[in-house]
Amino acid sequence: MHWYEWFALAALAICLISFAHHFFRLLKLGKPRDYSARAGSTTRGIVYSFTAGMNPRNKESAFLHLPTYTAGVIFHVATFLSIVMFFLLLSGLECSRLICILLTLAAFSGAAAGVGIFIKRLTDNKLRRLSNPDDYISNMLVTLFQLFTGLVLLNNGLYPAYMIVAGLLFIYMPAGKLKHAIYFFAARYHLGLFYGWRNVWPMKKP
Repeated sequence: MHWYEWFALAALAICLISFAHHFFRLLKLGKPRDYSARAGSTTRGIVYSFTAGMNPRNKESAFLHLPTYTAGVIFHVATFLSIVMFFLLLSGLECSRLICILLTLAAFSGAAAGVGIFIKRLTDNKLRRLSNPDDYISNMLVTLFQLFTGLVLLNNGLYPAYMIVAGLLFIYMPAGKLKHAIYFFAARYHLGLFYGWRNVWPMKKP
């Protein structure tokens, strides 16, 4: 195993240990106690939060920005596939030509979406005022990771550079907003709990 592979693995270990810390910290905090009278089903509220509640039409403003929302979906799906591809590449497993082509297209699509989101964050006055350095760094690292995932599938000679980019991403993930990979699930759970208790979710059709 080469040094760049050890670097990526060490970075991944740091990332997973940090994520485990955040995860068990969330479990230790437990559920908040709600003193109001229960009006609905928390179970149905939680299920809704992770399913229909993610539909942009059921969000406060996402339906007003469907191109950006779609780019975000592509960006996140491509990130997940790129992480799966990282383990496949590291293990030396080879995929079929068709699967490699599809994964390459997915990685490049995610990188293109990431560039689009980055540009919008730079050029949109409202987004720029709300953004901080972490937003830009996180966006850039994930976009580079997706880009190099697609490139290494086309040219194996880029494998060392790919592992370095992957390692940098894994190191940064616990430090910035990318740790929402853990907190996203807790946030959606508590939203479902809160609004399900109050019989607000699932939303009722007019």
